Formats: sequence, C-alpha cells, structure tokens
Amino acid sequence: MPRQFYSIRKGTNPNLKGLPLRDTLGLFVRLFIQMRTDGYFDESFGYTCVDAGEVDGKVRDPELEMLLTIRKTGLWPIHEKALFYTEDDFFDVLEFLHQYVSKPIDGTMHSYNQCGMHWETFNKVQGQHDFRVKVNAVLAHYEHRFEISSDGEVLHKPEAGFEPIFEADLPAKDQNVLSRVTAAALRYRRHGSTVDDRRQAVRDLADVLEYLRPQVKSLLTSADEKDLFNIANNFGIRHHNDKQRTAYDAGIWLSWMFYFYLSTIHVVLRKIEPETRK
Repeated sequence: MPRQFYSIRKGTNPNLKGLPLRDTLGLFVRLFIQMRTDGYFDESFGYTCVDAGEVDGKVRDPELEMLLTIRKTGLWPIHEKALFYTEDDFFDVLEFLHQYVSKPIDGTMHSYNQCGMHWETFNKVQGQHDFRVKVNAVLAHYEHRFEISSDGEVLHKPEAGFEPIFEADLPAKDQNVLSRVTAAALRYRRHGSTVDDRRQAVRDLADVLEYLRPQVKSLLTSADEKDLFNIANNFGIRHHNDKQRTAYDAGIWLSWMFYFYLSTIHVVLRKIEPETRK
C-alpha cells in the first residue's frame, strides 16, 4: 500500500475519499501527454517531425476512429477535450486507448533541431501492461472505485479484502463452470451495471452451485446445503412469486450474496478437485 501522509492519516484531507472527476481527468491528461511524448502512441497515432511534418500512424484519423468505435464526437484531441468528459466519456476513452497503445522498443534518433526519437519497433502487449499500471494508479485516486482489467475493460474494483478472489484461478476443467463464473463476475463488475445486472450475476452463480449440487451434498450437512440454496430461492433472485422476501436494500444484499456465492464456488471446487484425482 502507498504511504498515507499526514492529513490523510489525521482524516482532515479535503479529498479523503478520493478526487472528484475533473481532478482525476486532470491527472489522466498529464499521464496521456507523458505517454504520448514517450512514444507509446506513435505506432497508432503517428508523430511530428521537424523535417517531415505530421507523420501518420496506423490510425490516420483518431477522431474518426473514435466516432466509428465509441460513437461519440468531441473526444479528440484528448489534451483539449478531456477536462469536459463525463465519466462515461472518460472510461470509453481509456478502453479505446488500451486498444492502440504500444511500447516503443527501437528506432532512430533524429538529432536535427532536437527532433527526438523516431520509433520503428513496438511491443503492444508490454505497452498495454504499462498503460494499465499507470491508468490504475490514476484511478486509485478517483472518488469512485474502478480499475482497468487485463482485457482493457473498466470494471468496478472488488470490495476491500476480496481482491484475491478475482486473481485466483478456478480449479475446474468444466468449461460450463468456468465460462458462467467468469461471465457472472464481469456482469457484476462492469461500469454502469444495474441492480438487475447484479441480480442476474448472483442468479448465474447460484445456477453454477445448482450444477455442482451433487458434489455440494457430499461436502455439507443437509441443513447447511438447504440454507445455501434457500438464499437464492426465497429472496427474489431465482423465482418470482408472492412468497419471495424482497424488503431489503438491494445494493447491500446483492453485494453480500455475490461474494458469498463466488467464495462458496471457489471452496467447493477446491474440495472437489482432490477427490477427482483419486
């Protein structure tokens, strides 16, 4: 964890809960300018040469590319427009840039009039990694908890203490289990996910446990196994009838159920795996 300085430790820092959007965008603009100066976007967006002028990259018109992919105007050039972004604009641009960033590896120094490096060789995977590290350092200061994933998608950060569960591999060879759990986690964590999205994610995890129910029966007592499925079956998750208990705070309740079921799936699969090897 980064060191916390005096006013944060004391609790008197005016941005104790994080920076507002505009200040976060200011950090992002400085990061983008720095990475562009360092050549991370030369392959895609080109560069300026004192002799040749504007040299095109693979994307000859970034503004047009943004319109075709993001379906928005007024986002480019970033250093001029970013301070006016909405949160949706900001995250759209982060995901867009992740597709086009690449680390400069080798090139030719153009020393005339201090023109600088003309990069010719790039590493996309390393560039995307560097971009995620730097962007997540910026997002860590934002008042809302987000991060950009290894797939280049902006997601809600896990609740504090649950980060390792998203980094741990599921010990399952069954693609039905793997794909459903992965899809449920993405559905739950995506930026802009609704209460219905999160309810569906919980339902999907409950369905995975239903699929694993024969193995679950061998690991739990009858009463514990019944309680495990009672949560999904009688609290407005898997069924729709007048017997459902729905008088609860959906945001808090769905968060608890999501992490409860996800953790249970990890435990069950880790208990099952040794048995399958015997």
